[in-house]
Amino acid sequence: MYTSPQKKFSFKAQSELNAELQALTHLPQLPRRIFLADGDAMTLSSRRLEILLEQINKILPGCDRVSSYCLPRNIINKSVEELTRLRQLGLKLVYVGCESGDDEVLKRVQKGETYDSSLAALNKLKAAGIKASVMILNGLGGSTLSQQHAINSARLMNAAQPEYLSTLVVSFPLGEDRFRRNFSAFEPLSQPQLFQEMQWLLSTLELQQTIFRSDHASNYLVLKGVLGRDKQKLLQQVEVALTQPASIPLRQEWQRGL
Repeated sequence: MYTSPQKKFSFKAQSELNAELQALTHLPQLPRRIFLADGDAMTLSSRRLEILLEQINKILPGCDRVSSYCLPRNIINKSVEELTRLRQLGLKLVYVGCESGDDEVLKRVQKGETYDSSLAALNKLKAAGIKASVMILNGLGGSTLSQQHAINSARLMNAAQPEYLSTLVVSFPLGEDRFRRNFSAFEPLSQPQLFQEMQWLLSTLELQQTIFRSDHASNYLVLKGVLGRDKQKLLQQVEVALTQPASIPLRQEWQRGL
């Protein structure tokens, strides 16, 4: 996101953040949820995050949930005690872009994470009482690494037992050239191959009480359920998509809005 000259990452001054929060007080109805945008706010120090959360509580006392994106490595750099304090101040949910649980895929795409680093971060969040919504990218391993990407991503989720799990389809609205420089053997998955990968993922998942969503604009097949309660139902939907795609509503390319 921050590789183009048009958009550079920087920290916003607390005074600017306070002004933005004050502007919200003029709305007819005060927001009850705040999302810390637009990059990974967890790269901020615990001290700066505490100050920000304290200001949210002061200016918007009715806010009952603050959430943020986060990379696993920005969780590893914070102690359970620091994370617990952030949760007490209102940070109740983070969206963790694990993308894959397969070390080879993560290395190819230069994610800067491993299975172990992702699991350590998710375990630390759970210990602090912060809910995790994990994102896995369907198709990230291409045709050659598809099965191991699916199986090892499921293994990571089984070990972590996140509160939420979502899958998105890897897409290249601006082209694949930059991606292929690091992953030269990458071949995008066809629609049936994406469904096959989803079947491998769901078959391997052993989750106890995780809300599962595959309904992002990038997904051809919309899936919703609670795992493990709805595992067989979801697998049946994927089987129909594989064997009788004309019989179910799949998103067309123009509907994906990418």
